[in-house]
Amino acid sequence: MTAKIPVTIVTGFLGAGKTTMIRHLLQNAGGRRLALVINEFGDVGVDGEILKSCGVESCREEDVIELANGCICCTVADDFLPAIEALLKRADKLDHIVIETSGLALPKPLLKAFDWPQVRARLTVDGVIAVVDAGAVADGRFADDAEALAAQRAADPSLDHDNPLEEVYEDQLLCADIVVLNKTDLLSPADAARVAMEVRGAARASTKIITAQEGRIDADIALGLKAGAEDDIAARPSHHDAEEEHDHDDFDSFVLAAPSLADPAAYIERLAEVARARDVLRIKGFLDIEGKPMRLLVQGVGARFRREFDRAWRPGEARRGQLVVIGRKGLDRAAIEAALV
Repeated sequence: MTAKIPVTIVTGFLGAGKTTMIRHLLQNAGGRRLALVINEFGDVGVDGEILKSCGVESCREEDVIELANGCICCTVADDFLPAIEALLKRADKLDHIVIETSGLALPKPLLKAFDWPQVRARLTVDGVIAVVDAGAVADGRFADDAEALAAQRAADPSLDHDNPLEEVYEDQLLCADIVVLNKTDLLSPADAARVAMEVRGAARASTKIITAQEGRIDADIALGLKAGAEDDIAARPSHHDAEEEHDHDDFDSFVLAAPSLADPAAYIERLAEVARARDVLRIKGFLDIEGKPMRLLVQGVGARFRREFDRAWRPGEARRGQLVVIGRKGLDRAAIEAALV
């Protein structure tokens, strides 16, 4: 029998650093031939574009399959299976498949698909890796204000409270074989230690936790867990185990066109101001800078932004800025567009 192809599922909340970590794995794959399935919550495939432009010979553009505008956990049969079938029909040999879920996806429904006979016969889940933004945890992004919540419940004992950010974050941790505590360089040693303890308390006892900067982890570890995760699905609890279907009605996403810019620093400061004022979870995309031959990649988590020129505009390619904006339900699109367009 043909050996099963190992698959690594990379999960993690919006902006945790999943794509950066995968890019590092591509650049340090040690001769492995990798294929990627990239899922995004939004119409513009920013992460797929980043990986396609990484210039790594072992991962060609045709090795990247993009599943945009929806979370793979809700579209397993419609999107995931056709993507996997397309990869398995390829004549050339693949050594490993890496699946990057969207930042709002629950990994367990995807993991369950690997127990389907037609998938189990050809693939095995080498491991589930959850990437965590240490700074977001330190800032309390996924935790409720305990005093405010207690006051709300005192005023209304019937309050049925849930926190969709916290639930998605915890489901990602509880499904993982390894948690990569990323961006620890942004924290003091004391805060990093506190966050590590908090993550340790939320994850399963068997889950390994490693720290990283810029998503740099050893490819032999990330791609060599041999967990066979499809065989212990029941040991990976989820807040949504009782649900037949899961939706993402708690979140909104839209794409806005950004103007051509002479002063990118000033515009990015405007992005940060909007993110703070409107409690935006994630802004990412590409900007056109006047007089520059390359497009500017912009990525924001809350009000924290970074930017870099990622590749030259191609001949005949429309030079236009596009940004994906993601936030909680009720995001004021009109106000955000008025501030940025």
